[in-house]
Amino acid sequence: MRLVARKFTFEFPRPALVMGIVNLVADSFSGDGITEIDAALAHARELVAQGADIVDIGAESARTNRSAISPEEEAAQLVRFIERWDEIRNPKSKIQNPILSINTWRPEVARVALAAGGDMLNDIGGLPTDENARICAETGAALLIMHTVGTPKVPHTHVGYADVMRSLDDFFAEKIALAESAGVPRDAIVLDPGIDFAKQRDDNLRIFRELDRLHHFERPILLPVSRKTVIGEVLGVPPAERDAGTVACITSGFLRGAQIFRVHNVRAAVQSLRMLEAVENQSAADPKISGA
Repeated sequence: MRLVARKFTFEFPRPALVMGIVNLVADSFSGDGITEIDAALAHARELVAQGADIVDIGAESARTNRSAISPEEEAAQLVRFIERWDEIRNPKSKIQNPILSINTWRPEVARVALAAGGDMLNDIGGLPTDENARICAETGAALLIMHTVGTPKVPHTHVGYADVMRSLDDFFAEKIALAESAGVPRDAIVLDPGIDFAKQRDDNLRIFRELDRLHHFERPILLPVSRKTVIGEVLGVPPAERDAGTVACITSGFLRGAQIFRVHNVRAAVQSLRMLEAVENQSAADPKISGA
Protein backbone atom coordinates (compact mmCIF):
# COMPACT_ATOMS: atom_id res chain seq x y z
CA MET A 1 0.00 0.00 0.00
CA ARG A 2 1.27 3.44 -0.95
CA LEU A 3 0.52 7.01 0.13
CA VAL A 4 1.40 9.82 -2.29
CA ALA A 5 1.25 13.50 -1.29
CA ARG A 6 2.75 15.62 -4.05
CA LYS A 7 6.47 14.81 -4.08
CA PHE A 8 6.25 12.57 -1.00
CA THR A 9 5.71 8.81 -1.26
CA PHE A 10 5.36 6.39 1.64
CA GLU A 11 5.26 2.62 1.18
CA PHE A 12 3.43 0.56 3.80
CA PRO A 13 4.15 -1.45 5.86
CA ARG A 14 6.66 0.95 7.40
CA PRO A 15 7.17 2.60 10.80
CA ALA A 16 4.08 4.50 11.86
CA LEU A 17 3.90 8.17 10.89
CA VAL A 18 3.36 10.89 13.48
CA MET A 19 1.39 14.04 12.66
CA GLY A 20 2.20 16.96 14.94
CA ILE A 21 -0.39 19.69 15.57
CA VAL A 22 0.07 23.43 15.15
CA ASN A 23 -3.06 25.39 16.07
CA LEU A 24 -2.95 28.91 14.64
CA VAL A 25 -5.84 29.91 16.86
CA ALA A 26 -6.35 31.63 20.20
CA ASP A 27 -8.91 29.15 21.55
CA SER A 28 -7.64 25.61 21.00
CA PHE A 29 -9.46 23.14 23.27
CA SER A 30 -6.14 21.84 24.58
CA GLY A 31 -4.77 25.28 25.36
CA ASP A 32 -1.94 25.12 22.80
CA GLY A 33 -3.15 27.78 20.37
CA ILE A 34 -0.52 30.10 18.85
CA THR A 35 -1.47 33.16 16.84
CA GLU A 36 1.98 34.70 16.31
CA ILE A 37 3.64 33.23 13.20
CA ASP A 38 7.22 33.27 14.50
CA ALA A 39 6.10 31.31 17.56
CA ALA A 40 4.09 28.90 15.41
CA LEU A 41 7.08 28.23 13.17
CA ALA A 42 9.29 27.66 16.21
CA HIS A 43 6.74 25.18 17.54
CA ALA A 44 6.57 23.39 14.19
CA ARG A 45 10.37 23.21 14.06
CA GLU A 46 10.38 21.64 17.52
CA LEU A 47 7.74 19.09 16.53
CA VAL A 48 9.82 18.06 13.51
CA ALA A 49 12.95 17.83 15.66
CA GLN A 50 11.01 15.50 17.97
CA GLY A 51 10.18 13.23 15.04
CA ALA A 52 7.00 14.53 13.38
CA ASP A 53 6.66 13.23 9.81
CA ILE A 54 3.68 15.49 9.13
CA VAL A 55 2.78 18.91 10.52
CA ASP A 56 -0.95 19.66 10.53
CA ILE A 57 -1.75 23.37 10.64
CA GLY A 58 -5.19 24.81 11.23
CA ALA A 59 -6.40 28.37 11.69
CA GLU A 60 -10.00 27.66 12.66
CA SER A 61 -10.88 25.93 15.91
CA ALA A 62 -13.20 22.92 15.62
CA ARG A 63 -14.73 23.85 18.98
CA THR A 64 -18.49 24.09 18.75
CA ASN A 65 -18.77 26.73 21.49
CA ARG A 66 -16.92 29.33 19.41
CA SER A 67 -18.27 31.14 16.37
CA ALA A 68 -16.44 30.59 13.09
CA ILE A 69 -13.98 33.15 11.77
CA SER A 70 -14.34 34.28 8.16
CA PRO A 71 -12.81 32.18 5.36
CA GLU A 72 -10.68 35.18 4.40
CA GLU A 73 -9.21 35.45 7.90
CA GLU A 74 -8.59 31.69 8.08
CA ALA A 75 -6.88 31.61 4.67
CA ALA A 76 -4.73 34.66 5.43
CA GLN A 77 -3.44 33.15 8.67
CA LEU A 78 -2.59 29.86 6.96
CA VAL A 79 -0.81 31.60 4.09
CA ARG A 80 1.29 33.66 6.51
CA PHE A 81 2.56 30.39 7.95
CA ILE A 82 2.94 28.53 4.65
CA GLU A 83 4.94 31.34 3.05
CA ARG A 84 7.66 30.71 5.64
CA TRP A 85 7.40 26.91 5.63
CA ASP A 86 10.70 26.60 3.75
CA GLU A 87 12.39 27.73 6.95
CA ILE A 88 11.37 24.33 8.36
CA ARG A 89 12.35 22.43 5.21
CA ASN A 90 15.72 24.14 4.80
CA PRO A 91 18.28 21.31 4.39
CA LYS A 92 20.86 23.38 6.29
CA SER A 93 18.72 23.03 9.40
CA LYS A 94 19.52 19.29 9.47
CA ILE A 95 15.81 18.63 10.05
CA GLN A 96 13.96 16.14 7.87
CA ASN A 97 11.45 17.42 5.33
CA PRO A 98 7.98 16.91 6.82
CA ILE A 99 4.67 16.85 4.97
CA LEU A 100 2.61 20.00 5.45
CA SER A 101 -1.05 19.19 6.11
CA ILE A 102 -3.76 21.85 5.87
CA ASN A 103 -6.59 21.42 8.37
CA THR A 104 -9.76 22.98 6.97
CA TRP A 105 -13.14 22.00 5.57
CA ARG A 106 -13.81 25.16 3.56
CA PRO A 107 -13.07 24.78 -0.18
CA GLU A 108 -12.19 28.46 -0.60
CA VAL A 109 -9.59 28.12 2.16
CA ALA A 110 -8.31 24.78 0.90
CA ARG A 111 -7.75 26.17 -2.59
CA VAL A 112 -5.67 29.10 -1.32
CA ALA A 113 -3.66 27.06 1.21
CA LEU A 114 -2.84 24.20 -1.17
CA ALA A 115 -1.86 26.67 -3.87
CA ALA A 116 0.49 28.29 -1.35
CA GLY A 117 2.25 24.97 -0.71
CA GLY A 118 0.26 22.43 1.32
CA ASP A 119 0.93 18.75 0.61
CA MET A 120 -2.19 17.25 2.19
CA LEU A 121 -5.74 18.42 2.94
CA ASN A 122 -7.11 17.30 6.29
CA ASP A 123 -10.83 17.74 5.53
CA ILE A 124 -12.63 17.62 8.89
CA GLY A 125 -15.95 18.36 7.19
CA GLY A 126 -16.55 14.82 5.96
CA LEU A 127 -16.35 15.66 2.22
CA PRO A 128 -20.03 16.63 1.77
CA THR A 129 -19.38 17.46 -1.91
CA ASP A 130 -16.57 16.69 -4.33
CA GLU A 131 -15.20 20.27 -4.26
CA ASN A 132 -12.30 19.63 -1.88
CA ALA A 133 -11.51 16.41 -3.71
CA ARG A 134 -11.31 18.29 -7.01
CA ILE A 135 -8.94 20.82 -5.44
CA CYS A 136 -6.68 17.98 -4.28
CA ALA A 137 -6.83 16.38 -7.73
CA GLU A 138 -5.81 19.66 -9.34
CA THR A 139 -2.87 20.26 -7.00
CA GLY A 140 -1.65 16.71 -6.40
CA ALA A 141 -2.25 17.03 -2.67
CA ALA A 142 -3.28 14.00 -0.63
CA LEU A 143 -6.81 13.98 0.78
CA LEU A 144 -7.58 12.95 4.34
CA ILE A 145 -11.27 12.02 4.64
CA MET A 146 -12.68 12.19 8.17
CA HIS A 147 -15.91 10.51 9.20
CA THR A 148 -18.43 12.90 10.69
CA VAL A 149 -22.08 13.84 10.47
CA GLY A 150 -23.42 17.33 9.83
CA THR A 151 -21.75 20.72 9.63
CA PRO A 152 -18.48 21.52 11.47
CA LYS A 153 -18.67 23.78 14.54
CA VAL A 154 -22.22 22.66 15.26
CA PRO A 155 -22.73 20.35 18.29
CA HIS A 156 -23.69 16.80 17.32
CA THR A 157 -24.06 15.28 20.77
CA HIS A 158 -27.47 13.95 19.77
CA VAL A 159 -26.11 11.70 17.02
CA GLY A 160 -26.53 7.99 17.58
CA TYR A 161 -25.71 4.91 15.50
CA ALA A 162 -27.36 1.51 15.33
CA ASP A 163 -23.89 0.24 14.37
CA VAL A 164 -21.11 2.82 14.29
CA MET A 165 -18.69 0.53 12.45
CA ARG A 166 -21.24 -0.16 9.74
CA SER A 167 -21.78 3.60 9.45
CA LEU A 168 -18.03 4.14 9.01
CA ASP A 169 -17.89 1.38 6.41
CA ASP A 170 -20.75 2.82 4.35
CA PHE A 171 -19.42 6.37 4.71
CA PHE A 172 -15.89 5.58 3.53
CA ALA A 173 -17.13 3.49 0.61
CA GLU A 174 -19.22 6.45 -0.56
CA LYS A 175 -16.55 9.12 0.03
CA ILE A 176 -13.70 7.17 -1.56
CA ALA A 177 -15.86 6.72 -4.67
CA LEU A 178 -16.68 10.45 -4.63
CA ALA A 179 -13.01 11.42 -4.34
CA GLU A 180 -11.89 9.05 -7.07
CA SER A 181 -14.61 10.27 -9.42
CA ALA A 182 -13.28 13.81 -8.81
CA GLY A 183 -9.82 12.71 -9.92
CA VAL A 184 -8.06 11.90 -6.65
CA PRO A 185 -5.88 8.78 -7.07
CA ARG A 186 -6.62 6.07 -4.53
CA ASP A 187 -2.95 6.26 -3.47
CA ALA A 188 -3.58 9.85 -2.31
CA ILE A 189 -6.41 9.02 0.12
CA VAL A 190 -6.16 8.62 3.91
CA LEU A 191 -9.05 7.58 6.17
CA ASP A 192 -9.82 9.08 9.60
CA PRO A 193 -12.58 7.52 11.75
CA GLY A 194 -13.23 10.92 13.36
CA ILE A 195 -12.83 10.19 17.06
CA ASP A 196 -15.12 12.55 19.07
CA PHE A 197 -16.74 14.01 15.94
CA ALA A 198 -20.51 13.31 16.05
CA LYS A 199 -19.79 10.35 18.31
CA GLN A 200 -20.50 9.44 21.90
CA ARG A 201 -18.19 7.79 24.43
CA ASP A 202 -19.17 4.22 23.57
CA ASP A 203 -18.96 4.91 19.82
CA ASN A 204 -15.38 6.10 20.23
CA LEU A 205 -14.38 3.15 22.39
CA ARG A 206 -15.86 0.71 19.91
CA ILE A 207 -13.92 2.33 17.06
CA PHE A 208 -10.70 1.87 19.00
CA ARG A 209 -11.60 -1.76 19.69
CA GLU A 210 -12.63 -2.64 16.12
CA LEU A 211 -10.42 -0.33 14.08
CA ASP A 212 -8.96 -3.20 12.09
CA ARG A 213 -12.33 -3.64 10.37
CA LEU A 214 -11.44 -0.67 8.15
CA HIS A 215 -8.38 -2.31 6.59
CA HIS A 216 -10.35 -3.79 3.70
CA PHE A 217 -10.29 -0.33 2.08
CA GLU A 218 -6.52 -0.77 1.75
CA ARG A 219 -5.87 2.86 2.65
CA PRO A 220 -3.74 4.26 5.50
CA ILE A 221 -5.72 4.98 8.65
CA LEU A 222 -5.07 8.16 10.59
CA LEU A 223 -6.02 7.95 14.26
CA PRO A 224 -6.50 11.41 15.82
CA VAL A 225 -6.25 10.45 19.47
CA SER A 226 -4.54 13.34 21.18
CA ARG A 227 -6.17 14.61 24.39
CA LYS A 228 -9.62 13.72 23.05
CA THR A 229 -12.85 14.21 24.97
CA VAL A 230 -13.34 10.45 25.24
CA ILE A 231 -10.11 10.26 27.25
CA GLY A 232 -11.42 12.93 29.60
CA GLU A 233 -14.73 11.09 29.92
CA VAL A 234 -13.02 7.83 30.86
CA LEU A 235 -10.31 9.25 33.13
CA GLY A 236 -12.03 12.36 34.44
CA VAL A 237 -9.10 14.66 33.61
CA PRO A 238 -8.80 17.96 31.66
CA PRO A 239 -7.03 18.17 28.25
CA ALA A 240 -3.66 19.13 29.73
CA GLU A 241 -3.61 15.87 31.74
CA ARG A 242 -4.56 13.47 28.94
CA ASP A 243 -1.16 12.54 27.50
CA ALA A 244 -1.01 9.20 29.33
CA GLY A 245 -4.47 8.35 28.04
CA THR A 246 -3.32 9.44 24.60
CA VAL A 247 -0.41 6.98 24.69
CA ALA A 248 -2.85 4.22 25.69
CA CYS A 249 -5.01 5.07 22.65
CA ILE A 250 -1.92 5.12 20.42
CA THR A 251 -1.05 1.63 21.65
CA SER A 252 -4.56 0.38 20.98
CA GLY A 253 -4.56 1.90 17.49
CA PHE A 254 -1.10 0.61 16.65
CA LEU A 255 -1.99 -2.96 17.63
CA ARG A 256 -5.03 -2.74 15.34
CA GLY A 257 -3.06 -1.46 12.38
CA ALA A 258 -3.37 2.34 12.35
CA GLN A 259 -0.51 3.85 10.34
CA ILE A 260 -0.67 7.59 11.21
CA PHE A 261 -1.24 9.24 14.60
CA ARG A 262 -2.21 12.89 15.08
CA VAL A 263 -0.89 14.20 18.40
CA HIS A 264 0.11 17.27 20.40
CA ASN A 265 2.95 15.56 22.30
CA VAL A 266 5.10 14.31 19.43
CA ARG A 267 8.01 13.13 21.57
CA ALA A 268 5.80 10.83 23.66
CA ALA A 269 4.05 9.48 20.56
CA VAL A 270 7.27 8.78 18.68
CA GLN A 271 8.88 7.08 21.66
CA SER A 272 5.84 4.91 22.36
CA LEU A 273 5.50 3.90 18.69
CA ARG A 274 9.19 3.05 18.26
CA MET A 275 9.01 0.92 21.41
CA LEU A 276 5.87 -0.84 20.21
CA GLU A 277 7.49 -1.50 16.84
CA ALA A 278 10.60 -2.90 18.49
CA VAL A 279 8.51 -5.30 20.58
CA GLU A 280 6.39 -6.41 17.61
CA ASN A 281 9.37 -6.85 15.31
CA GLN A 282 11.18 -8.90 17.93
CA SER A 283 8.06 -10.99 18.48
CA ALA A 284 7.90 -11.76 14.77
CA ALA A 285 11.60 -12.63 14.60
CA ASP A 286 11.94 -14.72 17.78
CA PRO A 287 10.19 -18.14 17.68
CA LYS A 288 10.10 -18.30 21.46
CA ILE A 289 8.13 -15.07 21.56
CA SER A 290 6.01 -15.62 18.49
CA GLY A 291 5.03 -19.11 19.57
CA ALA A 292 6.32 -20.73 16.37
